[in-house]
Amino acid sequence: MDLLAHLEAYVATVDEASFSRAADRLGIAQPLLSRRIKTLEEHFGGLLFDRSHRQVATTEFGVLLLPYAQDVLERTDRLRRAARSARRSAVRTVGMPVDCGPAALARVIRAGAEHGVALGVRELPPERRESGLADGSLVYALVRVPPENAPLRVPLGLASAPAPDAPDGSGARDGGGLGGLGGLSGPPPPRAAGAVHLEDLRPRRGRGAARGRAPLALLLLAEDQVPFAADRLGRAMARAGLPEGLLRPAGPVATALAETLAGRVRLLCTEPFARLHGVAWAPLHDTSLHRGYAPRASERQPAAARVPHWLVTVLASGAGAAAPGAAAARPGGGDEDGDADAVARLAAHG
Repeated sequence: MDLLAHLEAYVATVDEASFSRAADRLGIAQPLLSRRIKTLEEHFGGLLFDRSHRQVATTEFGVLLLPYAQDVLERTDRLRRAARSARRSAVRTVGMPVDCGPAALARVIRAGAEHGVALGVRELPPERRESGLADGSLVYALVRVPPENAPLRVPLGLASAPAPDAPDGSGARDGGGLGGLGGLSGPPPPRAAGAVHLEDLRPRRGRGAARGRAPLALLLLAEDQVPFAADRLGRAMARAGLPEGLLRPAGPVATALAETLAGRVRLLCTEPFARLHGVAWAPLHDTSLHRGYAPRASERQPAAARVPHWLVTVLASGAGAAAPGAAAARPGGGDEDGDADAVARLAAHG
């Protein structure tokens, strides 16, 4: 017997003094309500209502039990409301890339508050975001996936020291910035929208100080040290004719930024990261080297079986994701697509 449903039928009939009105109030058929009352009377061993008159009257036995039935229903209602409040107030932890800016993380928390969900944010490297989803310590997270399979794509580019006359970081120091591409003699070959081709980083044949100058090391932040991404970048650099040891882990972010600002290295990063730290930045032409993210929910959190659309939107913005499909539309978007173009550009460099 569903005791709560039977008690609701009992209390509603007392309140309405009518079986039909009580059934309407509960949204059930009158015969079902009558059966519930009869079952309850059999359970308690006494009549709750006097049915001998045209109007339903509560018996003395029914009056005596009424306060207890009302108390059970009131406590049940408070319990339900407490459970709903607990579900809303439980903090759901979101795993975000380490290089997201504080303003982006704050927008995630604020969006949760606007939707009645308490969100906490943890900045974690890729492997810890995946393990957090697996063990349930994270409810939601951005997971690294190859960009061609990703619902969210974040353009990556090369950061370098800004030119002294470009306080906004849009310029590049001669010989160290992106404008000169590390001391190439003469203007670089034409490129789409200022995008950087890896083969442009090779020293060109020429005369003077620029001749034979070693290319600057390229530092990888922890976010881009996932095996599939680092391997892909290494292969692309080998095809571009760049030295094998040119690619290095960045180590502490502060140290990597100091070396970048001093013009001793280049740093692979996103545009929002470069803008936040005042370094010059230009996107990589090969979009297969960009970041790909998939927003995912933990299977250990039944209350959060999927990532809400509003949260996907704010996570995409926080990570600096481009509009879906935008990256794929750009030329040279894959490992194979840019090979022919790369060969031609390498020939131009000698």
